[in-house]
Amino acid sequence: MPPQTRGTALRHRLAELRGPDVPAKALDARALAALAANPGCRRRAILDGAGVDKTALAGALGAPSAFGQSQFALTRGNAFEAKVKADGGAELLRLVREHLDPGAEPAERATAVPDLSAIGPEGRTARTALALREAAAATEPAEDGESSQGGQGGGWVLLDHPMLALEVAGSPAFLEPDAVVVHPDGSWTVVEIKSFPMLDGSADPAKVGAAARQAAVYVLALEEVAARLDPAPRVRHDVLLVCPKDFSNLPTASAVDVRKQRAVTARQLARLTRVQDIADALPEGTCFAPGLPAEQLTAAVEAVPATYAPECLSACELAFHCRQRSRAADEVTALGRAVRAELGGLATVEDVLSAARGESGDAADPAVAALRRAAALRAEALGVPCP
Repeated sequence: MPPQTRGTALRHRLAELRGPDVPAKALDARALAALAANPGCRRRAILDGAGVDKTALAGALGAPSAFGQSQFALTRGNAFEAKVKADGGAELLRLVREHLDPGAEPAERATAVPDLSAIGPEGRTARTALALREAAAATEPAEDGESSQGGQGGGWVLLDHPMLALEVAGSPAFLEPDAVVVHPDGSWTVVEIKSFPMLDGSADPAKVGAAARQAAVYVLALEEVAARLDPAPRVRHDVLLVCPKDFSNLPTASAVDVRKQRAVTARQLARLTRVQDIADALPEGTCFAPGLPAEQLTAAVEAVPATYAPECLSACELAFHCRQRSRAADEVTALGRAVRAELGGLATVEDVLSAARGESGDAADPAVAALRRAAALRAEALGVPCP
């Protein structure tokens, strides 16, 4: 089957899984980073690939999720972002130059702020690629070795909410960073604008880590655009994180090196099973439309294996449902990935307890030996007979 025909067949199949007349939910960088952090979860891969609204699905399954931002946080974040980008991005460019490119020429505002509006995500992606190509052409060296603008580069270019595409498990994901800045030397920088504060020059490490993983996804997508140009512009691995300063609404920034997050995300995304393979393995008639009866939805969701871990609670809308099922099945994954890795082939809590009591398991197995040693120490500490 030709690639174009396969792509059309996959889109039809994913639409069937999503449900008739159910619009697809876009896969954003936040979800993509969470998916990359748990590449073994086929359930999340197919639901995200099909564009299923997991929040609505979780509610229909009787396990509503508390995952997501409040309306107040969204409103505050949008207002802060508008302040940062005001006046042609003057303040944003000042922060980029100060933290990432102090040797570049200063700019009161961007030389260009391209119009990236177009019909649909595909059109916006193409328009973004064109704007980046035009910015790269403006800084191409002339025959005498100087840039096309007298050695001063093409000036600062600000792309406000560009659209990038990244293939994930054989299906395209459209991503929208807060901004991409083209430096006078032609290099590209991803800008992440967050509403959590930087207190005394530092922010919550957990929130900074989440922002870095999200920005790494944008860097990967931007590198694919750069690879199609000749010569390929440099995509900087130091992204700019812009946050409110202390308890004010004044913007401050910090450079964040995302090389590690980029490498991990690229490796994990490459490990994802192709969405086509997961869809082909599902029973005929499987559908995840939230309007279906709970029993039918439960059967559809359970037809796809999940890899639950407590970390899912902060990253996936279906985490409460998967946790209930994991506990009901007595799976050790509910105790965390680190514990699961230490237990080797012991897959259930009952298997672990049985091995600790000496009722099952190979004594030569390091995990079994450690469990029996722990059980003996516990019995000795409590003064009870050793099981």
